[in-house]
Amino acid sequence: MLSSEDLAVFPVDQWISQGVEWLGVHLRPIFLAIRWPVENLLALSDTLIHAIPFPLMVLLMFLVAYRAASLGVALFSAVALVVIAALGVWDEAMTTLSLITTAIVICMLVGIPVGVWCARSERVWRVMRPILDIMQTTPTFVYLVPVVMLFGVGTVSGEVAVVISACPPLIRFTYLGIRMVETELVEAGHAFGADHRQLLWEIQLPLAIPTILGGLNQTVLTAMVMSVVVAMIGAEGLGLVVLQGLGRMDVGRAAVGGIAIVLLAMMLDRITQKLAQPSVRKRKSLFKRLLNTRPANT
Repeated sequence: MLSSEDLAVFPVDQWISQGVEWLGVHLRPIFLAIRWPVENLLALSDTLIHAIPFPLMVLLMFLVAYRAASLGVALFSAVALVVIAALGVWDEAMTTLSLITTAIVICMLVGIPVGVWCARSERVWRVMRPILDIMQTTPTFVYLVPVVMLFGVGTVSGEVAVVISACPPLIRFTYLGIRMVETELVEAGHAFGADHRQLLWEIQLPLAIPTILGGLNQTVLTAMVMSVVVAMIGAEGLGLVVLQGLGRMDVGRAAVGGIAIVLLAMMLDRITQKLAQPSVRKRKSLFKRLLNTRPANT
């Protein structure tokens, strides 16, 4: 009886392995160039966050959450940080927070411009769409191996894996946000003599901010999930606490890491959900006043 290996026609596994090995040998300088800014940005973020004392961090998160969201979210953020410290995983939580913060910064620097580029060019979107499909549907454990082969083992490799997994939602939401801007507003901008740069910065991006922040929210949650998975390739933080608990069959240790991750994820989720609501209303009102006043001035 024929086995599944006998029926295989295309040795795709061998092709992929040989392709990754070829990339690792011949394009090593490129991957080292990518690794350098990620490593330094991660080290800077980790140093700054760990340098903040526990009471000051609680106060800062309370103020940030109160300014960005509401008093209820601020109180929840403060209580969540106190609970995380009481569980004895404060240092690990700060490492995870630095990992997530760095991933968010990199995703914003990459995802928003790429999303804008896709929205402005249908040809670019046709190329990027299947790439984003592959990035979002490929199981996370599959591309951990090539990431390790190309970037080595450690927190930097985990950061790269987190960015790869968390960036596609931000690109998609940025594309959708700009494409969903009403055509009447864009035509009004053209009527007032705005060029493509002014249309983007003064009309499309301000009105697309709620959708973009929805993508940022999904990026944050995806990054939190990946922060646990990348512990398998040497990334530190709360994911390592969970992995150590599983390796030792210590249910309590794994549960402590899981509770801390949930609290941190809920805190970041609530803050990013309401981050831009006041500014969006202000920018919409400013744009409406612009449309109402400029014809009278002309």
